[in-house]
Amino acid sequence: MQLVETRRGVQYFTFEHHREYQQVQFKFLDAVESMDPNNIVLLLQMNPYHVDSLLQLSDVCRMQEDQEMARDLIERVLYSLECAFHPVFSLTSGSCRLDYRRPENRAFFLALFKHLMFLEKRGCPRTALEFCKLILSLDPENDPLCVLLLIDFLSLRAREYAFLTRMFEEWESHRNLSQLPNFAFSVPLAYFFLSQQEEHSEMESSQTRERAARLIQLALIMFPSVLMPLLDHCSVQPDARVASHSFFGLNAQISQPPALNQLTSLYVGRTHSLWKDPAVMAWLETNVHEVLHLVDIKDPLVEECELKRKMRYQSAPRNIYRHVILSEMKEATAALPLEVTSQPVMGFDPLPPLDSIISYTRPERYFPAPVQAQLASSQHRHLAASARVHVGAQHWHLLPPGFGRSPGGSANRQGWSCCLRVGLLVAIVGDIRHDGDDEAGAGQDLNQGVNRLMAAMRDMLANIQFQEPPRDDNPEGDGDWD
Repeated sequence: MQLVETRRGVQYFTFEHHREYQQVQFKFLDAVESMDPNNIVLLLQMNPYHVDSLLQLSDVCRMQEDQEMARDLIERVLYSLECAFHPVFSLTSGSCRLDYRRPENRAFFLALFKHLMFLEKRGCPRTALEFCKLILSLDPENDPLCVLLLIDFLSLRAREYAFLTRMFEEWESHRNLSQLPNFAFSVPLAYFFLSQQEEHSEMESSQTRERAARLIQLALIMFPSVLMPLLDHCSVQPDARVASHSFFGLNAQISQPPALNQLTSLYVGRTHSLWKDPAVMAWLETNVHEVLHLVDIKDPLVEECELKRKMRYQSAPRNIYRHVILSEMKEATAALPLEVTSQPVMGFDPLPPLDSIISYTRPERYFPAPVQAQLASSQHRHLAASARVHVGAQHWHLLPPGFGRSPGGSANRQGWSCCLRVGLLVAIVGDIRHDGDDEAGAGQDLNQGVNRLMAAMRDMLANIQFQEPPRDDNPEGDGDWD
């Protein structure tokens, strides 16, 4: 990590990749392009703390429902990056910044975000909230992962109502937080919970309830499309007046801009469980009827909010799309636009900024003419052949020794690793051998080299021996098996 500059008491840092790490990064990109997670595992055998490989493999583990391994890999990423901290870089000062436009810095943002998501799922919302604050402090102006869409939920889960209301009061003037559906609904809910606390006086509780009612009514007028999906997720049937009124009907959801639909879907899918309390539902019902009264008398505020909805939320910024992808809320991901869903999204760098600051570039790979032509024409066959060599869950035997596997499986890991490397070479070189015969000049030399290589690989395959795991005659012993 290097200190780039200091401006107005704020220090700007950046991670750096030295030359050896850059070479590993290039190999990682090759492994990603192969579309085979086994290649990433092989890379981690030689480089156990390569952060992008750990991030990508963590996603693979999570998709295979190995949550424990996925969490462990993210913790390894944080440990690896922490070892590279600058001596004056502080996580608690609030004055240290990282620029997300630099690819070297993105792994730290992503690892922190994934770690806080694991913490929230494990029932540690207060710790997750502190990590959310940390991510926001690294780049509060740009908020590259848009944690402002998450911090309100974590504050309510951690019962940090005072923090959420104070943040809203301090940031509303320059960040316009009330125009985000999550703050528009979560802040009045926080005020309502504060009014229920016994340590406040009767006058303070009354004032807090009045403010909560005023803010929730404004939120319902500004974002009427939230109510019906929220009630549906809470398994609550609205009364006849609300169900039949056009203001909260289906037209409110159909007519809203696509960007607003993503925000509302994300909020409802994430926070609906906080609204299931009977006292909260009774309070919400009272304010819904107050809003319907304002709509029926044609209050000017209703028309003003409708004009704001039509003029704003036409397109979401890139950091919101990035947040939706990382959050994996099916209600919100279904509403992503085609320009986002049609492009490949990698777990180690989802939707990179369009104005990225590149410090080094990946060199172009050179292949001889026969090899280049063969790779271009038979890429699909190579991937299929490599998939046949090493199938399914067998790639977990290739994990490095520190990944919590049994020491007795070292021979199996070596055997499978050798088989995979040889099999990939056989698949690729074999295709080149058959299709390279048309090249008269260079093809002859290439075929001679291929023949020698094939003979060497056949000898290697014939000499591979797989060691059986040691058996314990005493089943009651102290040995542990995975």
